[in-house]
Amino acid sequence: MNPAKALVVAAAAAMAVGCTASSGGGGGESDASCVFQVEYDRRMYSDVANAEFEVGKKLGPAVLPRCDDSSDDDGGTASSDPTVAYEIEGVDPSIAIAVDAAPEGVLFVAEEYGKELPPEIEKLIKGS
Repeated sequence: MNPAKALVVAAAAAMAVGCTASSGGGGGESDASCVFQVEYDRRMYSDVANAEFEVGKKLGPAVLPRCDDSSDDDGGTASSDPTVAYEIEGVDPSIAIAVDAAPEGVLFVAEEYGKELPPEIEKLIKGS
């Protein structure tokens, strides 16, 4: 992995972890967290880890939405981050995509599939 790509991957991992806040208990604060999501072609996609896949052609610009429910969001002024979406070999982009800013082994599945992963994605998950 080239150094620029490694920096993007490290930043994405930090963002995914940095979007989680939890209370120490007793303070009346509730737990808050942001999911690692991306918006592409007017669809929201959520991350699925531990997948083995080949990245295909470049699809176009995508956006990593801001995390506005944590204490690390600059008071609600954090902006969305641009990234680039790519197809996953053998999977329609309306089902899942890959993005520049994701750690290795993470793909994004369209949220319309909820907790039921499509068969195309199930077969990409390690250990399935």
